[in-house]
Amino acid sequence: MMNMKGIWTKQTLINLLLGQFLSLLITATGFLSSELARKGINAPTSQSFLNYVLLALFYGVLMIYRQEGIKAKWYFYVLLGIVDVEANFLVVKAYQYTSLTSVMLLDCWAIPCVLLFTWFFLKTKYRPRKLVGVAICIAGLVLVIFSDVHAADRSSGSNPIKGDIIVIAGATLYAVSNVSEEFFVKSADMVELMAFLGLFGAIVSGCQISILERNELRSIHWSAGAALPFVGFSLAMFLFYSFVPVLLKRSGATMLNLALLTSDMWAVVIRIFVYHQKVDWIYFVAFAAVAVGLLVYSGRDKVDKNVADEGIVRSKRFDEETGLDNPARKDAIESSRTEENRQSFDAETEPGIQFQGR
Repeated sequence: MMNMKGIWTKQTLINLLLGQFLSLLITATGFLSSELARKGINAPTSQSFLNYVLLALFYGVLMIYRQEGIKAKWYFYVLLGIVDVEANFLVVKAYQYTSLTSVMLLDCWAIPCVLLFTWFFLKTKYRPRKLVGVAICIAGLVLVIFSDVHAADRSSGSNPIKGDIIVIAGATLYAVSNVSEEFFVKSADMVELMAFLGLFGAIVSGCQISILERNELRSIHWSAGAALPFVGFSLAMFLFYSFVPVLLKRSGATMLNLALLTSDMWAVVIRIFVYHQKVDWIYFVAFAAVAVGLLVYSGRDKVDKNVADEGIVRSKRFDEETGLDNPARKDAIESSRTEENRQSFDAETEPGIQFQGR
């Protein structure tokens, strides 16, 4: 019988909970965006602008306080800022041309893109069990989508083909952004990543707003009802962006995208308990499927654990054979090495020995 204790660890549980926290934040941004849309405010780039400003200010101050050098080239962060801004813009823009169902389905394109990019660029290895977990998660989401398909929804949208192409482009950019962030988090620094992403994201957003959304912002009648969802959206996005690098460093971009699939399920929970709406039973089956998929994917491979354990045992055995597990023996070896180095240095610096070079 499989020893689940060796596979499901405290780290696994933390990763799952963190993923669901991020999923809830995305759900919150979705409902706040819908509230803004109900009030006639359609300015997706402007909504993201404040989030980028908060990131630049908060993490920029931390960078200045630490006084550490930049670990990655600044122009890579410029490219990441452009990709991130345009990914958010394209997916929101697609709703003007195609149906909600199409957007939800095609947005899943980010998952195979992340698998491909991490395998090709980051050399991430995926065991069959993890691929099975991915398939179960996607199957659960498809259940939700098809339970919502109606004839009216299928025919909605002024230009479905154009909208579908825009969603695919946005999902691909999401994958590029997530994989790039995973790379920077693991090779550079989280604070540096967030500071520069906020800085260049704010610059790109500001330029785009001045070109595309000036008239929209002028037409908004600002009040508490309009400002609160706007600010709430920015704060939720700020928290989301702040915790995404943590999950990326712990579990990678694939786990992040799989965890975010449950945002549609949490939206159903809010519809039930906040708006008192009735939903189809298939939602609960789908939620269970996604949950199982996440458990299958995030569980630690027993093969990896055995390899790590063998490495530890081999290291201990080597110490025992060489006497390094004995403190007295270890001190004697270190003392001997120090004496040998001193004698070698003295021999090299004896009078009459000439050094080459300047």
